[in-house]
Amino acid sequence: MSLDILADHDLTAANTLGLGCRAERFVAPDNAAELGGALSLAREAGWPTLVLGGGSNLILPAFQPGLVIRMAMNDWWLEETGDGSVRVHAEAGVVWHELVMALAARGLWGLENLALIPGHCGAAPIQNIGAYGVELAERLEAVHLVHLDDGREAVLGPDECAFGYRDSVFKRALAGRVAITRLVLRVSRKAEPRLGYGDLASRVGETPTPLEVAEAVCAVRREKLPDPAVLGNAGSFFKNPVVSSECAASLREAYPDMPSFPLADGRTKLAAGWLIDRCGLKGWRDGPFGVHDRQALVLVHHGGGDAPGLLAFAARVAETVERRFGVTLEREPRLATE
Repeated sequence: MSLDILADHDLTAANTLGLGCRAERFVAPDNAAELGGALSLAREAGWPTLVLGGGSNLILPAFQPGLVIRMAMNDWWLEETGDGSVRVHAEAGVVWHELVMALAARGLWGLENLALIPGHCGAAPIQNIGAYGVELAERLEAVHLVHLDDGREAVLGPDECAFGYRDSVFKRALAGRVAITRLVLRVSRKAEPRLGYGDLASRVGETPTPLEVAEAVCAVRREKLPDPAVLGNAGSFFKNPVVSSECAASLREAYPDMPSFPLADGRTKLAAGWLIDRCGLKGWRDGPFGVHDRQALVLVHHGGGDAPGLLAFAARVAETVERRFGVTLEREPRLATE
């Protein structure tokens, strides 16, 4: 087997923030054998290894040493279960949005609220992607993966993935230690619209199809979020902070119009975008980086910036919010070095 490993490869177009990055070595395996060969070579040579998907939730340095593996396995197929639901098998390189729209067009329910989320399927479990009242964890049955250190294959169920709000075992105990190769998801032929978030219900009819819901979600997202192909960004840069009920009550006294969302554990989720906006930062720009002028939760890259500059800009935003509200914002995109 011959691996096409490229030297000094440009990754600028491989991350949605558009940060300039050169990979010391780069390979894009499109099958399990090529992936196994790349991992074996990296282990033998002692190269640090970074697994890259769509680059939509990643902050890259100017130079990435070792070997960057961009998953190019992009097949997906359906498995009938006989009980009205359908299993979806999707390899890591499948573009998430394309999968969502293809399933919705087939009349399958379950993922339509997650339309237009950028990135590939292999990255979806890492941060337990979610939008408009739905999280990946609700629809995931299994994650197939390979351990980087010895090539050992494994399959994790939802409980083993330790999913939380924008969190999973892949951000913690397994961070940088595995390559996700395939997802198994469960969708349904039974109508299960989830329209309680925002104004989705007003954008569709009384008995919408999953495709109509997905298209409505796309319309909302396009109204609020910049296209990474036009303006570099990683979507939501900060997680919505979760605070104690006491903290939330105190803030609501001072800010009666503050959005808040009670959680089952008694805590309250706040809207990070609202907090940033109320600090007067929407549309603020400092050099190559800025806060988007329509959605304050999104930090944008106008070009010419680097990872340290982005992190410094984000830190100033978070510090401003903490000074005013006493609430700490946590970064959502991960560093390639984490």
